[in-house]
Amino acid sequence: MNAPARGVAPLLEVRDLRVRFESAGETAARAVEGVSFTLARGETLGLVGESGCGKSLTALSIPRLVDEPPAQTSADSSILFRGEELVGASQQRLRQLRGAEIGFVFQEPMTSLNPVHRVGDQVAEALWTRGEVSRKQAKTIALELLDRVEFRDPRRAMRAYPHELSGGMRQRALIAMAVACEPSLLIADEPTTALDVTVQAQILELLASLQADTGLALLLISHDLAVVSQVADRVAVMYAGRIVETGTARQVFGSPRHPYTEGLLRAVPTIDGAGGSLAMIPGRVPRPDAWPSGCTFHPRCPYAWDRCETDEPDLREGATSSGWVGARCWLEDEPAKRSGTGYAEVDS
Repeated sequence: MNAPARGVAPLLEVRDLRVRFESAGETAARAVEGVSFTLARGETLGLVGESGCGKSLTALSIPRLVDEPPAQTSADSSILFRGEELVGASQQRLRQLRGAEIGFVFQEPMTSLNPVHRVGDQVAEALWTRGEVSRKQAKTIALELLDRVEFRDPRRAMRAYPHELSGGMRQRALIAMAVACEPSLLIADEPTTALDVTVQAQILELLASLQADTGLALLLISHDLAVVSQVADRVAVMYAGRIVETGTARQVFGSPRHPYTEGLLRAVPTIDGAGGSLAMIPGRVPRPDAWPSGCTFHPRCPYAWDRCETDEPDLREGATSSGWVGARCWLEDEPAKRSGTGYAEVDS
């Protein structure tokens, strides 16, 4: 899906990714089920959805950080990075790729940074542990990196412990660590969570600047549609372990085709709608070991009918004037069914 320009191979190509968690005597939890997407050099793909949809697990699966029991990745899954298969790759090879070619900005910067080590040492460690530079050289480069991610006083930041930095500063330190070895792919998992809007904007500008300078590809995972709409070239919407809609950011945010995407967008407050009503998606994301039959979204969908309860739709994709788009919904066959009551509104 979402093929790159003709004759240009994608940097990353995920095909039919399936990840399950199995425990003796319990129903297998299908956490990620048949996820496919591509990412080209210099491109930003936003992966969005509610908590529990499988976004973070999909991201962690790319550098094979979820690869031990009880987690099981299907042998039929494929993760091609620069044309190299990562599913089944040796741990030695994966360690060579992590950090050097695939950078990762984890959630929760306070817990991702080691509280008993200085920030500068942690950034430098990402460099010298690879054996390509000395510890002294790594510290010099770390100082340059902290300046590059726009610390006002990089030398002071080098000496600081994580608890001495604000949330935005800690996030900048994580980004410095992730790009230290100049990777070609950066995976950022909720990089603006718990930050105020001003700091969010600064972090997004920083990521955009790094991308412009280095040409890295960015996979941005977030539940915040406003954040994704500012930076993504394409968007993939996840629900219950599957991608339910994909397309250009303009198409997905401007003309959503899946009812779940519609509900997410109608639940976003706007400045001109202050004090008005917001749409509400009833219910919650189902547990991965208790998915409903048919379309997994049908219990929460205002347009669902009998077919939705029994038959599981495929992701219908095709080229339009807006680009390559797709939706996993029976409304693609019967658009007239969308004329129902829609989502209920609640006071904001």
